[in-house]
Amino acid sequence: MKIAIYEHSGFSTRWVKYCKEHQLEYKLVDVYASDIIDQVKDCDAFMWHHRHDDNKDVLFAKQLIFSLETSGIKCFPDFHTTWHFDDKVGQKYLLEAIGAPLVPSYVFYTKEEALRWIDNTSFPKVFKLRGGAGAANVKLAHTAKEARALVRKAFGKGFAQFDRLGYLKERYRKWRNGKDSFVGVLKGLGRFFISTDYAKMRGRERGYVYFQDFIPDNTFDIRVCVVGQRAFALKRMTRKGDFRASGSGNIIYDKFQIDQRCVKIAFEVNKKLKTQSVAYDFVFDQNHQPLIVEISYGYAVKAYDYCEGYWTEDMIWHEGTHFDFCGWMVENLISLANVNK
Repeated sequence: MKIAIYEHSGFSTRWVKYCKEHQLEYKLVDVYASDIIDQVKDCDAFMWHHRHDDNKDVLFAKQLIFSLETSGIKCFPDFHTTWHFDDKVGQKYLLEAIGAPLVPSYVFYTKEEALRWIDNTSFPKVFKLRGGAGAANVKLAHTAKEARALVRKAFGKGFAQFDRLGYLKERYRKWRNGKDSFVGVLKGLGRFFISTDYAKMRGRERGYVYFQDFIPDNTFDIRVCVVGQRAFALKRMTRKGDFRASGSGNIIYDKFQIDQRCVKIAFEVNKKLKTQSVAYDFVFDQNHQPLIVEISYGYAVKAYDYCEGYWTEDMIWHEGTHFDFCGWMVENLISLANVNK
C-alpha cells in the first residue's frame, strides 16, 4: 500500500507525520506539476488538502481528484466528499435532495425572479456568495430595500471575491478583543487598498443571488466534524453585535455544551452523503430544533486539538483530547483501498 501525498498545510503535514510514525509507505508529489498523473501511477491512494482560497486549487483540484478516482486510485477527499466544497448553492441542492434539516435557502438566476420573491417574503434574510469561509461573503439584509440592492448588484457589476472593508473590520475586532496584534490591523489596512491574488484572478461573482432564512436568537453555532465513523464537535460563539459565529475565534470545547442531536444528525446525513470527512454547522430554530447552515470538508486543524473527546457512530463518548483525526483520514483511506483490491 503506497500513498501519494501533496504536503503543504492543513491536514497534509499531519498525514505525513502519521505515515512516518506508523511506518506506512508514502510518496510526496507535486500536484501543480504537469506530470502529476505519472507521479501517482505507482500509488494506491492519493491525498490532497486542497484549499478554497487558492486560485490554482479551485481551477483543477476537483478535476484531478475525479480523474484519479476514475483510474482506480482511492482519493482523499473523494468525489462525494469534495464536489460541494465551498459551494453553498451546490450544498442547498444536495441537502434538500436527501431531506437533511437545512436552514431554508433560496437561489435565483434572474433579477426579475429574485425581485418578485423579495416582494413576497419576510425579512431579515441572510445573503451569501456561493464561496467563502470564516463568515466571509455573508451579509444580513435587514429589509426588502437592502435585499433589492444586493440583487441589483448581483446582476450588475457583481461582488468582489474579497471583502476589503469586512476584512479590515474583522482584523480590528480581533485586535480590540486581544486576539491579534496591531500588526493585524495594519495588514487589514493594506488589504483595503491591495486585494488578494485570489480575488484578482477569480474576478467578480455575478449572475445569481443566494439567500437563507435568518434564524434569530442564536448566540452560537455548533460545528460537528465527522471522520468516517467518529465525530468531534465544538461550540462557536457569535461575534459581539453580530449574528455570525464562523471565524469568531471564540470557541467552547465543553462536551456538555454540545447538543448531541447535532452529532446524531451529522452521522445520519454523512451516511446519506457517503462522505469521508465533513464539518456540519448547526443553528437552532425558534422551536430549538437543529438546522444545518452549511458543510465543508476542509477546516482549520489546530482549532480541534482541544476537543475533549469524540463520539463513535453508536453515540458512545470517548474521553480524551489526544486523538488524531487526521490519522483517521489515512486509516480510513487505507481500509477502503484494501477492501477494493
